[in-house]
Amino acid sequence: MKVPLSSLVRENIRKMEKYASARDDFSGPARIFLDANENAFGSPSDHTLNRYPDPLQKQLRKRIADYKQLEDPETVFLGNGSDEAIDLLMRAFCVPGTDKLMIMSPTYGMYSVCAHINDVRILDVPLKKDFSLDTEGVIETAQKEKPKLIFICSPNNPSGNVYAPGDIEKILNATDSLVMIDEAYIDFSEARSWIGRINEFPNLVVIQTFSKAWGMAGVRLGMAFSNKELVSVLNKIKYPYNINDVTARIVLETLRSPGRKEEMVRKIKEERRYLMETMIGIPLVKEVFPSEANFFLARFEDPDRVYRYLSGEGIIVRNRSGQLHCEGCLRITVGTHEENTLLCEALNHYREREDA
Repeated sequence: MKVPLSSLVRENIRKMEKYASARDDFSGPARIFLDANENAFGSPSDHTLNRYPDPLQKQLRKRIADYKQLEDPETVFLGNGSDEAIDLLMRAFCVPGTDKLMIMSPTYGMYSVCAHINDVRILDVPLKKDFSLDTEGVIETAQKEKPKLIFICSPNNPSGNVYAPGDIEKILNATDSLVMIDEAYIDFSEARSWIGRINEFPNLVVIQTFSKAWGMAGVRLGMAFSNKELVSVLNKIKYPYNINDVTARIVLETLRSPGRKEEMVRKIKEERRYLMETMIGIPLVKEVFPSEANFFLARFEDPDRVYRYLSGEGIIVRNRSGQLHCEGCLRITVGTHEENTLLCEALNHYREREDA
């Protein structure tokens, strides 16, 4: 990246004054808070919820930085799910109706949804048929079209594969675009996270989440990691209290026992191996694709009919057969051993139940 980051920020965002909440104006201990128009009598709930949370989540960001072995908590941004960080990147850097971003289909659908909402033109450089990056195509298009953002999902959703680090490094070095690597599923992979390299590449943003490996989809907490300058831009434009106090408390408590997360990841990897190996032997299944996520793609001879059959059996998977290179494919999330066994039994009985 040869241009300063500030030159990529929208001019109106660069010039705007950040909203200052009451908790921005004052921090520290006090006996009486009469500054934020809160309800001083408490809450009808049994929980203490009448006070606004820390708008910059200083304690939680410090705990996450320590866990990720980052020296500076100001390289950590927290959002209401990782989707908030995705949306804020577009709002901060892409002028509606003018700027462009790049995706590689098939990939996570929210990149396109947020682009349409923000009126940002989408450049799609599709993956190759084996779901690998068209690295030269990405670089050539980026140098010609100059998108503000490039979204790379690795491990990719829905294909489950990880991209070669050398290919991503070529893209980072060859473009002046911000490159966002979505690592929602990185804990299920043997690949190394890009978080440790955020200070090496000024145009690198890494996104992770508590929804997958941590099993905390209900708290809606996403993380973005980048240099301090970029994180400060996101904090400038986010809503003042975007992370609620309940979420912060639960995550802080959970981070005290990271071993429980690691044990769940180990079990999911074991079940992924069992489920994929079992499904390869089911005649109905034509192909099972390699995966480094907590899901995988499987190709069926009649995916729509199989999907309807499984739904009738109370087993819900995701039909991805309409996506590029995913013809005939269902995306299957790895469940518990009991759930995975029931899925395989249902698929083995598909013919007889369909013929009945």
